Amino acid sequence: MEEEINKEPEHVSETELSSETEKTIENEVENESIEIPESPENNFQFESSLELAFVKQKLAEARAQAGGFIIGQQDTIDLLLIGIFTNGHILLEGVPGIAKTLSAKVLSKCLDTEFSRIQFTPDLMPSDIIGTSVFNMKSSEFTFHKGPIFSNIILIDEVNRSPAKTQSALFEVMEERQITFEGVKYEMEYPFLIIATQNPVEQEGTYSLPEAQLDRFLFKINLEYPTLAEEQQILSRYKNTSLSPDLDSIQKVFTKADLQKIQELVNEVKIEENLLSYIAQITHSTRNHAKLYLGASPRASLSMAKASKALAAIRGRDFITPDDIQTIAPQVLNHRIILTPEAEMEGMTPESVINEIIHKIEVPR
Repeated sequence: MEEEINKEPEHVSETELSSETEKTIENEVENESIEIPESPENNFQFESSLELAFVKQKLAEARAQAGGFIIGQQDTIDLLLIGIFTNGHILLEGVPGIAKTLSAKVLSKCLDTEFSRIQFTPDLMPSDIIGTSVFNMKSSEFTFHKGPIFSNIILIDEVNRSPAKTQSALFEVMEERQITFEGVKYEMEYPFLIIATQNPVEQEGTYSLPEAQLDRFLFKINLEYPTLAEEQQILSRYKNTSLSPDLDSIQKVFTKADLQKIQELVNEVKIEENLLSYIAQITHSTRNHAKLYLGASPRASLSMAKASKALAAIRGRDFITPDDIQTIAPQVLNHRIILTPEAEMEGMTPESVINEIIHKIEVPR
């Protein structure tokens, strides 16, 4: 027995060991599937657990209606739709004549809701917006007459032409969807959305919007000049008319029930904890940046999360990705931050600082 225990194992050459290992690997490979999965086709789309086909259909219809009157500005149309899908107010900024007001009116016509327009002027009073009390001679009582703010979609043209006293009338209604007049609270009907326009280059007769009001806008969309090809299309389309476009031919795309359904779908879009942390880091970085005098508020983080969900739904996904956040962040933050005088002298813009912040933060994986 001791001899058997102490017996040395037979010597196996390296060549034989290598051969046996190869045979073992070949047997394991034969038992496994060796088929390579086919790469997805170019038109491959993610199958969502949500009913996002409904969102896609309504989005295509709205784009088609807008395309009949607006040439180019596709990003602006999509951002306006995101604002509608998230029930967020939008500020359009651009030089005169690039279809700011037209874009807002076309999108509002796509909604089967009430629409009102308020032209802001330096002599406009708060009562001209929210309403006023009128004495009834028959009943000998004061009756509240509602102002134009009592609507679903409100277009405020040249919002920066009224002083701070008039702007303050919008604070409560933009945040809480209600107004309080003489101690009585009046709720706004669903949906309630303000689309405001302003001119960034003309300073005479204008007033800077209070930061508290700017923070209540979901987006500030900066409209650019059309390209040469787009301008040629504009001339070709409107060369035989001197009248304004007839918007009555626009078909209604969204009912109130449709908007409610889409907003419920957007709320169900998933957002992982690491992406919530990513949003928080972007917002927090604006508060201690050397080139910024004022950073973004927590309302900016909430707006970024809501808008990212809507963008993901538009792109056909029931979850958001870092790319969604990076696309939305400049639109959410550019009106909520203030550059230092030194940064302005260096020629920096809010967008350049935001892009710098995004590039410095590690992208979640």
